[in-house]
Amino acid sequence: MADFVGAVDQGTTSSRFMIFDHDGNEVTKHQLEHTQYLPRPGWVEHDPVEIWERTNVAIQNAVRSAGISASDLAAIGITNQRETTVVWDPRSGQPYFNAIVWQDTRTDTIASALERDGHGDLIRRRAGLPPATYFSGGKIKWILENVDGVREAAEQGNVLFGTTDSWVLWNLTGGPNGGIHATDVTNASRTMLMDLETLDWDDELLGIFGIPRRMLPRITPSSDADAYGTTRTSRPLRTPVPITGVLGDQQAATVGQVCFAVGEAKNTYGTGNFLLLNTGTEAVHSSHGLITTVAYKFGDEAAVYALEGSIAVTGSAVQWLRDQMHAISDAAESERLARTVPGSEGIYFVPAFSGLFAPYWRSDARGAIVGLARFHTNAHLARATLESICYQSRDVVEAMEQDSGVHLDVLKVDGGVTANELCMQTQADILNVPVSRPVVAETTALGAAYAAGLATGFWRDTDELREHWHESRRWDPQWTDEQRSAGYAGWKKAVQRTFDWVDVG
Repeated sequence: MADFVGAVDQGTTSSRFMIFDHDGNEVTKHQLEHTQYLPRPGWVEHDPVEIWERTNVAIQNAVRSAGISASDLAAIGITNQRETTVVWDPRSGQPYFNAIVWQDTRTDTIASALERDGHGDLIRRRAGLPPATYFSGGKIKWILENVDGVREAAEQGNVLFGTTDSWVLWNLTGGPNGGIHATDVTNASRTMLMDLETLDWDDELLGIFGIPRRMLPRITPSSDADAYGTTRTSRPLRTPVPITGVLGDQQAATVGQVCFAVGEAKNTYGTGNFLLLNTGTEAVHSSHGLITTVAYKFGDEAAVYALEGSIAVTGSAVQWLRDQMHAISDAAESERLARTVPGSEGIYFVPAFSGLFAPYWRSDARGAIVGLARFHTNAHLARATLESICYQSRDVVEAMEQDSGVHLDVLKVDGGVTANELCMQTQADILNVPVSRPVVAETTALGAAYAAGLATGFWRDTDELREHWHESRRWDPQWTDEQRSAGYAGWKKAVQRTFDWVDVG
């Protein structure tokens, strides 16, 4: 019997392959970054071919470093950056255009037109999403309208669309030689094209966007023994391995954090922040700026839904300090630098580089640093950057409590930024809620592994998965109520300063 489960984690800045044992412990991983293309202000692109090649190498190297063979893997799961849009030629396997990344804002006029033409309410009601640059539907429409020859090729059946899970899956299962074109319900629910009730592509929504249905992947459960086939390429695995789980990255983290009960929530700190609250088998529609999304669907069981607060820029604000401002040399230095001052001393940094997502949904917003005095230094800016991560999360938590009536007793956290202990303490202080980090902080890949392993019987059920979750560290609030109230009031003022910065048609 195979002893391990593998997981492809195709993220915004890197691709990696992780291997887990039956106790949910990490055995090994290999990770490779890919290039961020920024051709114009607000535009963010990736090279899909580079993503596939890096994923391929990551799988090879992880298996090699673990000293195992493909036959030792019971299954593989895939998790991915959601909404990022790839459009390719199924005959050659070549993309028609670079992947348009979820952060990209070039579709702001498309999103505005949807509202202006009266389609916004239908999209919210049926897809659970506000018309926004974030989601895939507008990105597909942009490619069809702006890349020469793609519309004609799509009408002839020579164009496939997928988020990066579909792109990786198609290549792993043979590419032009019989590759499987599929996605799961969680990724499909991020397109503005899927009906949340039927869990199928909606013809009326497709008509609004002008997207041919034949471009789209088949929608399947997140965990399924038969839906995704097996690896077929000689690279990266010589022996076929079943692919039995696919989840968008934030839903995968929800599964990895074993948030299987109604009212359980997690917050993932990565390029952006994503807070999901399990609402059970009922799709709860938000009136406070949140997204209604599919959390997961295991086999023939009913789909489980979530309310989500999506924040575009959190960890990537730290990258901005490093790469654009050269204020720090690496991400870890943000904590060391911030600790040299007792606080941000009145500075607020609102990193609205791609507009503001939940709960504001303001594509006209742009980043701002306010409250500056000659006194301030890079250390204060570093501190304000960490605080911006936490204040944006509070915005979402407050909206979530208003929509659901659930008050968080504890916030489960995961993702790379959770290694920054000052940031996690600040999060507890700003929320006035304990913050809990698990032993396995990289729960995105773990959730994909869980989905794959459940489908094959590697793990018995979700109760068994709960037994593997263990707390590594907890931070309790230390600020006074006065500090918390004053700090948040200043943040709200700073957010207002970012509005109406760019004209959106």
